[in-house]
Amino acid sequence: MKIYLRYNFKVICETVVREQLEKLEISYSSTDLGEVNTLEPLSLETKEKLFKALKGYGITMLEDQKETLVDRIKNTIDEMLIDENARILKVSSYLSDKLNYTYSYLSSVFSENTYSSIENYVILRKVDLVKELLCDEDLTLTEIAYRLNYSSVSHLSGQFKKTTGLTPSSFQRIMRRKKTQTLQSFKP
Repeated sequence: MKIYLRYNFKVICETVVREQLEKLEISYSSTDLGEVNTLEPLSLETKEKLFKALKGYGITMLEDQKETLVDRIKNTIDEMLIDENARILKVSSYLSDKLNYTYSYLSSVFSENTYSSIENYVILRKVDLVKELLCDEDLTLTEIAYRLNYSSVSHLSGQFKKTTGLTPSSFQRIMRRKKTQTLQSFKP
């Protein structure tokens, strides 16, 4: 029997990090957006223990400050796209306000480290959300376009097709067919 789940990776990661910090008796003031503020410097031995503990969960400690900032940018964009009130804001303003850097600096660091633009990342993440909404919700494309702050259904469809190679309706038909086949395979 298959059970379909949706994960909130931000919550999962924050919970795992908190548990491991407490297990290793590391004093900290907060965990947020891929950062932990420890109250005292960590010894090399403690740092290695934390690294090993987190690695078991697929969480990597980053040493490079720019690499960390790229992860914070990605997490902030993901957070923005999930928050209905934040979706209507300009990405550049939202990132600058949340991360306390100019957008030009954030954009430069992001493209230098990912060989892609922030705008392209936003498009890819929005298309991922469109896929989820097409599979999980009974929403029309118009409702999805409105929910994700697209200027029009044709704008959404164009980005979706350019990114996936399929129209949203073709993708939806394929996923419905796949879901039907999966459900039928469970019937005796």
